[in-house]
Amino acid sequence: MTQEIIRSLTVHGLRYGYRVLPRDERAGGTVTDPVLVLGGALQGMFGWPQMDEHLGPVADVVTADLPGMGTADPLPPGAAATLLRDAVTGIVDDLGAPRVNLFGFSYGAAIAFGWARHAPGRVARLALGGVPVHIGPDQREHWQRARQRLAEGDQEGFAALAADGLMCLDPDKPVHRRELARRYVRRSFLHAVRSGSAHATDSLHRALADRPEFSGGLTGVPALVFTGEHDTVTSPERQREFAATIEGSRFLTLPESDHWVVLERSDEVAALVTRFFTEPPPAPAHLPRQAGEPEPSGRV
Repeated sequence: MTQEIIRSLTVHGLRYGYRVLPRDERAGGTVTDPVLVLGGALQGMFGWPQMDEHLGPVADVVTADLPGMGTADPLPPGAAATLLRDAVTGIVDDLGAPRVNLFGFSYGAAIAFGWARHAPGRVARLALGGVPVHIGPDQREHWQRARQRLAEGDQEGFAALAADGLMCLDPDKPVHRRELARRYVRRSFLHAVRSGSAHATDSLHRALADRPEFSGGLTGVPALVFTGEHDTVTSPERQREFAATIEGSRFLTLPESDHWVVLERSDEVAALVTRFFTEPPPAPAHLPRQAGEPEPSGRV
């Protein structure tokens, strides 16, 4: 079995780290650039076993606790985009990799997109899931109610409200493994606040209040944007519009899933990302592809 490697780094005086699961060379077959996975508060460096399983045979899998996540130091007050961008640069530099495949989910999608715009020549391919392009007033109000519960000392109430605000609970919209994902997310938030970690609440607050920059487009990087068909954090329509700003990108929705598609459709997401990172480069005659153009059905 391949032995994982844990590395510690600092950026702007903050301690953070990353984990590498080296590719199993016994697997043979296709090999691609290292894959750097960036998630949110609930997906630290040890939260991606499905990626290890699917990507491990084809690439080194790199997961991270950036500042403000997992075991890393908390982020200071104020905007953090530049600090987080520099933290990603530190990981890629420390890896010694000329290029990486970059996968960002939810809050991590903003970080990944920002870094791809900053250093497009170092990104082989870019996959973004559940991109929080737009946060509406109803969701902001819901989050404020959750924060008020926490301020009142109601940790369980906070965890329930925070989790439910990130999920589609409409009984008329089927979501695969909805209750399993719901329980997992609630427990994760509750564990975070009971353990004294501010990462989960801080990351959610930043995702809602410290809005990342999703405008400006991107060229020169093959990109895939995907989401659950019932994503209530940012609608699939708005995420499709965002994908259209990335030259030649593809946009897909996964059925019977919401914002937590990586939990509800974990194997399907891992397989989708693995296929995208290992597929042959498109023929020149096929470029550029119209951003937002669906696969045969626009769904997988």
